[in-house]
Amino acid sequence: MLQDVYKIGGIGTVPVGRVETGIIKPGMVVTFAPSGISTEVKSVEMHHESLPEALPGDNVGFNVKNVSVKELKRGFVASDSKNDPAKEASNFVAQVSLPGSSCAQFMFTPVKCSLLMVSKVGIVPLLPSLRGIPLH
Repeated sequence: MLQDVYKIGGIGTVPVGRVETGIIKPGMVVTFAPSGISTEVKSVEMHHESLPEALPGDNVGFNVKNVSVKELKRGFVASDSKNDPAKEASNFVAQVSLPGSSCAQFMFTPVKCSLLMVSKVGIVPLLPSLRGIPLH
């Protein structure tokens, strides 16, 4: 997921972010979601050193061809174009776990325990589910 995007003189557009799964390496064609823009990765760097590939957990910058800084935004996801690239979703189901919360909070004060997901389409309430919670 992209944390930021920079335009570096003499280099070009450099998205910066953390590798969550898979790898990213020079020569790889990536697709950015949700925009659908595809481009080749020219180089990958971590702490100002070139890498042959970046692995999960690495915070990296990678230089991309023919993409403007204005076309990419924080929160976009870069994925391998040849391996089922990420796409925008109109909806999804999430299981959310709140550390320190109890069943009673969800059962008796759902408004206080409800969560909100903020996205490009607006604020979407994530309602707590009682499935799997024992009723004492």
